[in-house]
Amino acid sequence: MRSRLRFPLAGLIATLLALQFPATSSAQRVEGGLHLMLGNPQGEFRQNVDNMGFGLSGFLALGPKNGFALFGGEFGFLVYGTETRKEPFSTTIPDVTVDVTTTNNLAMGHLLARLQIPTGPVQPYVDGLVGFHYLYTQTTIKNEHQEEEIATSTNFSDFTYSYGGAGGIKILIYHRQKEEKPPVEKRSSVRNVFVDFRVRYLAGGEADYLKKGSIRRENGKVAFDVKHSRTDLMTFQLGITVQF
Repeated sequence: MRSRLRFPLAGLIATLLALQFPATSSAQRVEGGLHLMLGNPQGEFRQNVDNMGFGLSGFLALGPKNGFALFGGEFGFLVYGTETRKEPFSTTIPDVTVDVTTTNNLAMGHLLARLQIPTGPVQPYVDGLVGFHYLYTQTTIKNEHQEEEIATSTNFSDFTYSYGGAGGIKILIYHRQKEEKPPVEKRSSVRNVFVDFRVRYLAGGEADYLKKGSIRRENGKVAFDVKHSRTDLMTFQLGITVQF
């Protein structure tokens, strides 16, 4: 596995983070979210992987309570290829079959800097991102009813840098009403809940990876058809964001 990770903006983001956060937690705003995600490979990556991927992403960010800036991190996981076949459990037990599933995956993590409208029922925002892409292919053996994992192995992996930007819009669906002296047992730390739609573009560095069909089995041996390209990606995300 070759590391090509470069974080040219990490120091700047860390400095801004330290300057923006107030000393007391009561003056801070915390936001976290979970999204369903579709990934559309771009450029060279799309020439090798011509299908959409699917997965999940989440983020956590902090900033001044009524400020326009948030800083934090996000992590996502995308499956861009999968195939399942049935095989005999072993050469000595050919009458028992198992499911062998191979998945092509892309894990991604980024530092996040966000500018947004901090109040109102509709809050648009823009993000700057810098982080990494980790591409790996994994094969798992399970029984036919998918109830128990028998064995798993990572066939191939590579690691590279990633950076980009995103834009989105949050629509308020819940707002906590202020009470003069709410009972302690009824107090909630959740201030607002939003439906969140986001489009993100990530410029990914070059990497080696496998795609669906890249593993060939010939005469009891395994051969890999390794692809090499940049890993640019556009994602479409829909989920829930909670503000504390």
